[in-house]
Amino acid sequence: MVENTFRAFVVREEADGFVGRLETRSLGDLPDNDVLVKVCYSSLNYKDALSVSGNRGITRNYPHTPGIDATGSVVSSKSSLFRPGDRVVVTGYDLGMNTAGGFADYIRVPVDWLVRLPQGLTHREAMILGTAGLTAALSVFKLSQFVAPEDGPIAVSGASGGVGSLATAILAQLGYTVLAVSGKQAEEAFLLSLGADAIIPRVDLESASPRPLLKGCFAGAVDTVGGTVLSNLIKLTKAEGAVTCCGNVASADLDITVYPFILRGISLLGIDSQNCPLQTRELLWNRLATIWKPAGLLEICREISLSELNDAIVGMLAGRLRGRTIVHIAD
Repeated sequence: MVENTFRAFVVREEADGFVGRLETRSLGDLPDNDVLVKVCYSSLNYKDALSVSGNRGITRNYPHTPGIDATGSVVSSKSSLFRPGDRVVVTGYDLGMNTAGGFADYIRVPVDWLVRLPQGLTHREAMILGTAGLTAALSVFKLSQFVAPEDGPIAVSGASGGVGSLATAILAQLGYTVLAVSGKQAEEAFLLSLGADAIIPRVDLESASPRPLLKGCFAGAVDTVGGTVLSNLIKLTKAEGAVTCCGNVASADLDITVYPFILRGISLLGIDSQNCPLQTRELLWNRLATIWKPAGLLEICREISLSELNDAIVGMLAGRLRGRTIVHIAD
């Protein structure tokens, strides 16, 4: 039986700023989309933290329920593609940005946002992966088309974060030598447990160099932070190598010449997991459920409840979180 009312974490703009709290909502408050899903788990991502903070580049209108990831079971569907009881996962698109998101008991979304949850993944595991896992998988997928494990080491920036930690684990599982770039010395044991072969202090890549090229050290890189770190990773990549780019937490600016591209043939690969085509999503989710599934997946997450979201968001914005934070909504 579907309840007409449900719990949701709602962010409202108040006199002293943006405030998120648990509220009771009705199904009529949800958008009139194709498929109603009972949410089991969501996860906390940087975009969610920005939405809760009132970032209009992420969320235009408030009150709003964030949560760019969700997994659960179909309750009702206007489409013949899905039936009640089907296990599904939703990541990206507009979920949790301007469409009510996964920090609630229910979501209602367009049918073409849904991916059938593959055999081999529980709801909990799907959200440990979530957008971060899809982004990491897309990064590895594109990188692997240019660089093989025998070509040399791969650097991963922001390695203790959600995307970085999962990229490290997937690359290591596929036989790549992984050099984890991190500014958190206390996380060295964690990164080594994911499969990293060595740690590079982030400070080594944070100083801008006037040189257009640096000595080639990496066959490729997965960058999650942008800015000077990305610029240096490109300059340090060997001939015919490739660097993926999926984040801008350090900076959205890229100060670099064309020389790495025209003298070494470096490929800079943009990663857009938010609008990734459905066929590619299904391919990557199936790989994440099988041959790419990190061996220590359950060990890289922290599980919280909806009532603990505010504290976790503060920690994320302060850079204190590692790995993945998942939100248990319902069994």
